[in-house]
Amino acid sequence: MEVDYEAFRREVTEFAQTRCPPEIRAVVATYRKLSRKIWQPWQQILHAHGWGAPSWPKQFGGTGWDPQQRHIFDEVMAENDCPPQYHHGLRHIGPVIIEFGTPEQQARFLPGILSGEDWWCQGYSEPGAGSDLASLRTAARREGDEYIVDGQKTWTSHAHESDWMYTLVRTSKEAKKQQGITMLLIPLNSPGITIRPIRTIDGWHHVNEVFLDNVRVPVANRIGEEGKGWTYGKFLLERERLGGANVAPALKNLERTRELVAQELAGETHRAKRAALELRLLLAEAELRGALALGKEAVAAVMEGRPLGLLPSVLKLSTSVTHQHVAEVAMDAVGERLAPRFRRIDGSGPNAEAPGIEWVQNYMYMRVRTIYGGSSEVQKNVIAKQLFGS
Repeated sequence: MEVDYEAFRREVTEFAQTRCPPEIRAVVATYRKLSRKIWQPWQQILHAHGWGAPSWPKQFGGTGWDPQQRHIFDEVMAENDCPPQYHHGLRHIGPVIIEFGTPEQQARFLPGILSGEDWWCQGYSEPGAGSDLASLRTAARREGDEYIVDGQKTWTSHAHESDWMYTLVRTSKEAKKQQGITMLLIPLNSPGITIRPIRTIDGWHHVNEVFLDNVRVPVANRIGEEGKGWTYGKFLLERERLGGANVAPALKNLERTRELVAQELAGETHRAKRAALELRLLLAEAELRGALALGKEAVAAVMEGRPLGLLPSVLKLSTSVTHQHVAEVAMDAVGERLAPRFRRIDGSGPNAEAPGIEWVQNYMYMRVRTIYGGSSEVQKNVIAKQLFGS
């Protein structure tokens, strides 16, 4: 049946404007920290409406939407300050369980992801094994019906508020290093797990170190075959290649930054500085409008079954830099007034909640845009290889 996309957009818009609680939209609109406290009730609202998993097949509780509908959904939610859905369960491990999990694993784990009851994090990166993930050293040895896991994961986003971690571990050193990796699902309340925060310059608590000391994990929590975890891990990372096609959050941020510049630098005294920042925003908008066109092309390619080629890497590379440029303009607008009052690295300080301080935090946070989700250096390598060959 042919989809009326304009009618669908109106339906999603009406839902976003009437069903997303004002207190949740306010957190998004003011660029405050998104956490489980915000994400979970929103996921419950979406799930009750039948929209809990836009990218899942209907037989597993998803919407069965096509790529264009999913793109419209994400775009409209961003335009209306509704939070993006928490990705680790819905867009990462959920599709892996659907594709490679046993019926028992699907019945055990998918309902909790859909309802928001179970919260997940990703145990991939390790000290010395970030971009070169195949060099991971966290080891798992099998003893009967259990694996005994020892090692350390780092930069583990949201581990401190998660129930489960999907993680890659080394079960063999004898084969090629990619072939000795296994994927396990580990409850984070298991004896032997220690989670320690990594404090970042924005003053928020995002990431953690996770230490595993003789952690027992049932073999039933293994995804697929032993030694095939590299395949499942790559599937996970490649599953959502259209994420960069949604430029709506960046455009929303740009418009708010434009308003900030006008308010913060009002009057004749600041005319020259205001004009300079407005020019930088105009250039950023041109970049984002170009990315918007590329995003539409990426969605069309998926709809038509055409290969995406360079598009995901080009979108990630360009939009991550533009996000930083816009944040730099905001920082230049408020920095003289607010930067000296920014909270200390431990989150304390008498002016930690100064009005407008979120613009400083946002600037600090945006430094990571060119690192996570495939660093700019990695994206440039991908683009170069596709253009000129390996």
